[in-house]
Amino acid sequence: MDPRYSILFEPLKIGPVTAPNRFVSMPHAIGHSYLMPNGAIGIRETRAEGGWGIVAMQLSEIDPTSDLAGLPYERLWDEGDVAAHARSVERIHSHGALASIELAHTGIRSRGISTGYPAMGPSIVPILKPDMPFMAKAMDKEDIRNLRQMYRAATRRAKAAGYDIVYVYASHEASILWHFLSPAYNFRTDEYGGSFENRLRLFREVLEETKEEAGDDMAVAVRFAVHELSGPKRILNSGEGRDVIEALADLPDLWDVNVSSWSRDSGTARYDAEGFQEEFTSFVKQVTGKPVLGVGRFTSPDAMVSQIRRGVLDLIGAARPSIADPFLPAKVREGRIEDIRECIGCNICVAVETIGVELRCTQNPTISEEWRRGWHPEKIPAAGNAKTVLIVGSGPAGLEAALVLAKAGHEVTVAERAEEMGGRSAREARIKGLASWGRVKDYRLYQLQQMPNANLYPGSELDADGIAEFGADHVLLATGAPWRGDGAGRTRLTPIPGFAGAALTPDDVMDGAAIAHSVVIYDDDHYYMANALAADLAARGHAVHLVTPMPSLSAWMGHTLEQPRMLAEMKAAGVRMYPNSVATGWSGEGLAVSRGDTGEALPAIAGATLVAVGTRLPDTRLGEALTAQGLPYRTIGDAECPGIIQGAVYSGHRHARELLGTEPDDRVFKRERPTLFL
Repeated sequence: MDPRYSILFEPLKIGPVTAPNRFVSMPHAIGHSYLMPNGAIGIRETRAEGGWGIVAMQLSEIDPTSDLAGLPYERLWDEGDVAAHARSVERIHSHGALASIELAHTGIRSRGISTGYPAMGPSIVPILKPDMPFMAKAMDKEDIRNLRQMYRAATRRAKAAGYDIVYVYASHEASILWHFLSPAYNFRTDEYGGSFENRLRLFREVLEETKEEAGDDMAVAVRFAVHELSGPKRILNSGEGRDVIEALADLPDLWDVNVSSWSRDSGTARYDAEGFQEEFTSFVKQVTGKPVLGVGRFTSPDAMVSQIRRGVLDLIGAARPSIADPFLPAKVREGRIEDIRECIGCNICVAVETIGVELRCTQNPTISEEWRRGWHPEKIPAAGNAKTVLIVGSGPAGLEAALVLAKAGHEVTVAERAEEMGGRSAREARIKGLASWGRVKDYRLYQLQQMPNANLYPGSELDADGIAEFGADHVLLATGAPWRGDGAGRTRLTPIPGFAGAALTPDDVMDGAAIAHSVVIYDDDHYYMANALAADLAARGHAVHLVTPMPSLSAWMGHTLEQPRMLAEMKAAGVRMYPNSVATGWSGEGLAVSRGDTGEALPAIAGATLVAVGTRLPDTRLGEALTAQGLPYRTIGDAECPGIIQGAVYSGHRHARELLGTEPDDRVFKRERPTLFL
């Protein structure tokens, strides 16, 4: 072990238990609800195998009155839920890690529609989902007594399941304890409202009673947001955020501290640097004598060590970095820092959770496939017979496929027509705010460069004859998909008059095309590309107009939790924004638009350069030429189906495993099946 990092592997006593090291895989949504325990266990066991000293169960609802139905969370309602939790704990323990569980009642974050019970809170207020027409009831004294018993009972069930650490959760505006604490939601006039001590009362009672139930068997942790960076901004680390830590300082066995709300706790790399939460949480160790855990999208062991040695944290928490590389701790321990698959901070993992599907990651295509497909993030089955593989194109799909096949033992050659390898990962990383996108290529290129059976050839364009002459056993086309410039996009599938031949595409902009001072960007893609280009061009002094046919800009960024900050960025950069504006034509002097809801003509948007951000189409000519010569091949990544970088990486990985013969011929993987009682 590198002595620089030895402190990360020192055991730490937490109440009655001892963590084997300082790495904590944090509670976070993994897209596997209580209905999908096998997949969830596969994810957690893999992290324990990868060296995380504490592996956490995500938010687990303790009662039917806590209702986040529609989102893939866990439940610990009654004894019937204990068995699945116990199996998860068993698999975590088998690798020497501790298991923790985040018990929660989500209060006014609940919906109160699936179970039929109303959401509950300190006062009668709307639930914290403004687009849903539901209210929360004000809890009476009996409700409060019942709630305290819910926490006690859930703690006993957690103990029965074998958990080592039980969480009292009060963070992310998703805990009833937070709702009672916050003056933004608590308007009570009894002993549970008004003064700070009164608003803290329920939090204190639940914590004390959880300690009683945990006894000498489980440690009790508190997860608490010491500072609100978004939301009502009533809890600040200079005020009541600090007051809570001081009031409860040595009552829990562990403080797990962060910032609120979720969108700021899980800020993307575009807006937050690694370790950014130190500014808000560093005071905690000055107030309590108990261990302190924190997060910050840590991927660098040097940053981790720095936080511990400077007395900021005792334990390094990670959610997204543990998704991107479940074996991060093992790689640090083994001195393989260069092999860490670093999180790029894109929040695709967050986005898929908000739409209720299994966890996905741009960097780690094996996430969620551990159980159902048997994919391991570090182990690739050896090929029965070594073959030669030619991959045309070195973008995310091409490099991922090359890495899998080279690890399996095949002789792999990657030919790239550009002088720089990496495809869109390299190109997009040059756009303002997207530098971390380059980690996709950096990790894979470094791995391939260490392998004697991997051959990389930039500046090598191949046609069908060249491919035939190469004579590979397998050919994979990973040639990507260029952006269209004719105006066709997600809301309009046909060209827009005047666009073709006049509009620049994102490819043109990234290639350095000449751009006039005044630029109109028409966004019919609705993710990051248009607004990232807008920010980049504005920073270079251009007057930018960002136009979209949708009612709001870049809707998918609502799922990545970036949309509010992106809009603020556009405003600060002086970008003029035009939502609900449908392009009807380009004249060379400006963009003709109409209202998206009525079709009524709107004033034209003047500009000298038009950038069309719509959809992408693969160039199929090379594949067609190979077909004409009777040469078999596979098309992968964006060349098969254009999408996000995560989709391209996953495609390259899946196709490579199919070539290895490890995937079912009928494409049906293992599934979680419900038990029938009828």
